Amino acid sequence: MRTVTVYSDYVCPFCLLAEQVLSDAIGDRDIRISWRAFELRPEPVPTLRPEDPYLPAIWKKAVYPRAERLGVPIRLPSISPQPRTDKAFELLALAQDRGLDHPYSMRVLRAFFQEDRDIGDPEILIELAAEAGIDPGEARRALETGAYAERHREALRHAREDMAITSVPTIVVGEQVFRGTPPADELLQALERLEGAADR
Repeated sequence: MRTVTVYSDYVCPFCLLAEQVLSDAIGDRDIRISWRAFELRPEPVPTLRPEDPYLPAIWKKAVYPRAERLGVPIRLPSISPQPRTDKAFELLALAQDRGLDHPYSMRVLRAFFQEDRDIGDPEILIELAAEAGIDPGEARRALETGAYAERHREALRHAREDMAITSVPTIVVGEQVFRGTPPADELLQALERLEGAADR
């Protein structure tokens, strides 16, 4: 099956919004969305605080208007400081092995941006993983043993060094790389090229 790859951080609202644009463009095409990790603020970089001026300003200027245009419910989460996403991404690696990276990633993004849930809390992550179809016992073992920690570190290295990712979402459609949400017409053209390349 043809694949579009999204490099994301689960604390980036534009990743949730970009998925809507991407899903709309894909429509009924036989193309799957694959999710990859890119932490915007890995340890020990401080994470953002919603009570500081930066986040409310960005949300008012860019996030809320775009969400309204797309019809995506979203709100600035209240958790302060914002959670780290390394544990969520360790479970992403498990989800990838089970072919569930798309439902898992969407469940985590919606939990944070629509339900104001703390996606840095392992218990919440296990619950979200289960709702996405992952065995909760397996998710718990993965977090408690750190079974996917090294794979997550390698995923971050790959994103930074191999792919030169500096911002999210970064969306890879065939040979075309979009940094940020792609314009609809350019995205459609890239998807058509991806389908055409796979048919040859």
